[in-house]
Amino acid sequence: MARRYSSDSSDDDVRGEYRHRRSRTKRHDERHRDVDREKSTERDPRGRESSDEEGELIERDRGSQRNERKHENGRREWEKGNYRDERDKPHRRENEHRGVDTDGAHRSRGRDSRHYSERKDEREELRTSERKNDKRDDDQRRWHKNQEDERQEGEDSRTLREKNANSIPQGRSQEGIMNTDVAKSGKSGGVYIPPFKLARMMKEVEDKSSVQYQRLTWDALRKSINGLVNKVNAANIKNIIPEIFAENLIRGRGLFCRSCMKSQMASPGFTDVFAALVAVVNTKFPEVGELLLRRIVLQLKRAFKRNDKPQLLAAVKFIAHLVNQQVAHEIIALELLTVLLENPTDDSVEVAVGFVTECGSLLQDLSPKGLHGIFERFRGILHEGEIDKRVQYLIENLFAIRKAKFQGHPAVRPELDLVEQEDQLTHEISLEEEIDSEVTLDLFKADPNFLENEKRYEELKKTILGEDSEDEEGSDAASDGEDDDDDDDEESEEEDEEQMQIRDETETNLVNLRRTIYLTIMSSVDFEEAGHKLLKIKLEPGQEMELCVMLLECCSQERTYLRYYGLLGQRFCMINKVHQENFEKCFVQQYSMIHRLETNKLRNVAKFFAHLLGTDALPWHVLAYIRLTEEDTTSSSRIFIKILFQELSEHLGIRLLNERLTDPAMQESYDSIFPKDNPKNTRFAINFFTSIGLGGITENLREYLKHMPRLIMQQQKQVSDSESDEEESGGSGSSDSGTSSESESESSSSSESESDRDKRRKKRRSESKRDERHEKRRRRD
Repeated sequence: MARRYSSDSSDDDVRGEYRHRRSRTKRHDERHRDVDREKSTERDPRGRESSDEEGELIERDRGSQRNERKHENGRREWEKGNYRDERDKPHRRENEHRGVDTDGAHRSRGRDSRHYSERKDEREELRTSERKNDKRDDDQRRWHKNQEDERQEGEDSRTLREKNANSIPQGRSQEGIMNTDVAKSGKSGGVYIPPFKLARMMKEVEDKSSVQYQRLTWDALRKSINGLVNKVNAANIKNIIPEIFAENLIRGRGLFCRSCMKSQMASPGFTDVFAALVAVVNTKFPEVGELLLRRIVLQLKRAFKRNDKPQLLAAVKFIAHLVNQQVAHEIIALELLTVLLENPTDDSVEVAVGFVTECGSLLQDLSPKGLHGIFERFRGILHEGEIDKRVQYLIENLFAIRKAKFQGHPAVRPELDLVEQEDQLTHEISLEEEIDSEVTLDLFKADPNFLENEKRYEELKKTILGEDSEDEEGSDAASDGEDDDDDDDEESEEEDEEQMQIRDETETNLVNLRRTIYLTIMSSVDFEEAGHKLLKIKLEPGQEMELCVMLLECCSQERTYLRYYGLLGQRFCMINKVHQENFEKCFVQQYSMIHRLETNKLRNVAKFFAHLLGTDALPWHVLAYIRLTEEDTTSSSRIFIKILFQELSEHLGIRLLNERLTDPAMQESYDSIFPKDNPKNTRFAINFFTSIGLGGITENLREYLKHMPRLIMQQQKQVSDSESDEEESGGSGSSDSGTSSESESESSSSSESESDRDKRRKKRRSESKRDERHEKRRRRD
């Protein structure tokens, strides 16, 4: 019982000491709050606080409150720990003195823990109430401060109005003075001026060379340049460029460069658009392009030193596209890659890979050796294997892009290729040289020669945009219109005629027509459906030839010949004679360019025209274009003729084909295929058709060649008779000579015919012997 009493009494002593300390710390905290409240309500000697000082006071109050809470929580934890230690000391002493087991102590701790949980709930309620009181005190303090600030601002504005009222000259209104004060404040004072009010203020200013007017024009220039740069894209860049040149880029070159850099940092996906805009401006104002390049290089160096990866990526991408536009020299690209890969890290290698991806296509053309060295360095880094796996995959992907010759990563997109190569000015800047960014160009500075400089830029703008010529033409047209209305009518008619002469050189409509015809042909089930769909296509006059060309092109692209195309072509030839004439032209064109076709295409084209000839869809007089001689044919043309006539023999049969070729009405068209002008060409034609298995159609040629000596003799006799008739005198001498010549010709012709017969006999004997030998070999096998 004595042990329990002693523990309870010591517990009560500890609780009393804890309450005493807590009340003391609470009084100390309230004293600190009062001191801070008095400090926060203090004001400057002028009796007015600025917005920056108010923010600092608020932040200071919040910081002090946070520190107070931290100190209070720390003190509570410390006191709680001391309370536990002092509470457990009597137990530890008594147990050590008596050597008693600690089971009873555990039981007493359990009882004390229940008491402690109850006290903990009380402390939590006390803390919440203190927080509510602190929050209420803070709200009251802020409300009093706002009331005091409003009262002080009202007094200041009243004193300012009284002062301005005393200093207003006669003839000027108080509103103009207020506008002037607002203009003086500008952006630095944080005053927003609506556009309509700004325009009115600029009109009210009488002295155009004053500093106030210059500041207003500076603000208007800055807003205009920012707006134009922010809304530029690949679709409207051609419309934005004249508006950019309409602004004074000489005065606002710093504003233009800063706006481009900020917009590019905010939207890296539009970097190529901003680079194209800078490239166009650089052609007229090279100092603007050089200033922007210097600032980007400086930003790159700062980001590289600070390890600022997002800013470094943006700067590197901008430089890459400026190199693509040839605003920056390719040396800076190689120098930048060398710096990035000198001491490779994961981030530096990743930035270098992105840079090469953007401008590698141009470097491959301008500096292939330098790019090869960079890729060798990439290969060395990859073999070392000291970088992350992800970056290694990036390098491997870069090598794949290089192998594909940077397809999908062009240097300049077609819609952004706005500057001719000879008009572009390229700047060379090194990463090692000192760079002056000319930051003062971004700030307003009064110009004593403001009006003169503005007039000079107006003249320069007219020369750039060509407004002089347009104004002169407009004034001439206006004067002519006032003098004579008939001249205006004539000019309008001439303009209409000029508009009618505009032609589409891109052939977009023709390409779309070919695409439609191709898709219709390839998507149809049979030739009837294809013909029905193709006839529905509205063709302009002169476009019928495209239908025939596309049909023949589709046929030639097939692996094997399809009768589908022949039936479709036959249908068109039967429907309209225009298509028949177009297919005749296609036959002539294809035969003239037959040496350009592959064997498979050549076979398909020959079978297509054989189908048209065999069905009488195409007239047979087109064969007159073919001249079958050794000199006029090539290997490709002989293959074409071979396949053509073999297909005709399969369609018609050898007998009907022979009848067609022996038609007396068409002999003039067939003379080029079966030549009779020279025995050599005749024998060549006979041998050609015999070798392809169509010797039956050469019977007339063989007969002609057989009787050719007699025909020659008759021709010579007719010539001699005509000569004898013309020569009336010298009959006897001439007759003797004539008879002798006739006898000589007859003897020579008889000898030639005998020699031909002997040759034929020998040839037949040799062929029969060869056939016998082949038969014997076959029997042996």
